[in-house]
Amino acid sequence: MVFVPHKGNQYRPHLIRRYGILTMLLLIIGIQAGYNLAVTGSVLGAQVSVSNNALLDTTNAQRIAQHLPALNLNAKLSEAAYEKANDMLKQQYWAHVAPDGTTPWAWFRKVGYNYSYAGENLAKNFTTADAATTAWMASPEHRANILNSHYTDVGFAVVSGTLQGENTLLIVALYGRPAGDVAVAGAQTGVVTAAPTSTQPISVITRIGMSLQSLTPAALGSVMLLIVMTGVALTAHLYRDKLPRAINRSWRRHHGLIKATGMMSLVLVLVTLYGGGQI
Repeated sequence: MVFVPHKGNQYRPHLIRRYGILTMLLLIIGIQAGYNLAVTGSVLGAQVSVSNNALLDTTNAQRIAQHLPALNLNAKLSEAAYEKANDMLKQQYWAHVAPDGTTPWAWFRKVGYNYSYAGENLAKNFTTADAATTAWMASPEHRANILNSHYTDVGFAVVSGTLQGENTLLIVALYGRPAGDVAVAGAQTGVVTAAPTSTQPISVITRIGMSLQSLTPAALGSVMLLIVMTGVALTAHLYRDKLPRAINRSWRRHHGLIKATGMMSLVLVLVTLYGGGQI
């Protein structure tokens, strides 16, 4: 009666009738609110799980998958990344080069990290390390920094603050190889790479990947419930010719397809909510 269309429920499963849909929507809202309250202490709270160690793990997972050596988390580079993040908040900019002309490499020098190779990646407003790394890997320039075989060290900083009038979570990744420790004999020193920041929208496929990496257990459960409802609605649509005559002669003949479209729209909304971030 609830899930399967048949003669006993007039080929309209109770799950996708008005009261069934309302019950499920209230359940989904309750799941989201309850999870947020339990984890963050606020019904509307957002869970952020980005840390230096998490970023190191996701970065090294990508390198190992390409048969590259793992990077070491370097305290000096993490300090330099922290200085850079705070400078962006202080001077209110989102770029590799500060308005006063300060380059990323100035922060390397400030903490005393003398490099033969150096690079920088930036990201903001990601809620998980997985999502940030997924976005970086989808960009050729950022990917090149993560998979650069010359680098041996990396430092990260995750800093929150107000940037250009908005609450922002900044992520700075600085990659390096110490001076005197060149990758190949005769290699040129002082090679630096900064993947450009961009205001262009991230591709839909990448955004979906970021979202899947960012979904909380509650959000994932809600998505699964909506997908089940979509399946039931589409199944009911296949039996539309067997609906009662009064329904079959009205727009309600296509109620299954309409409800499936509505459920999938809600899935897209949930995925979009968890797919924020910029590189």
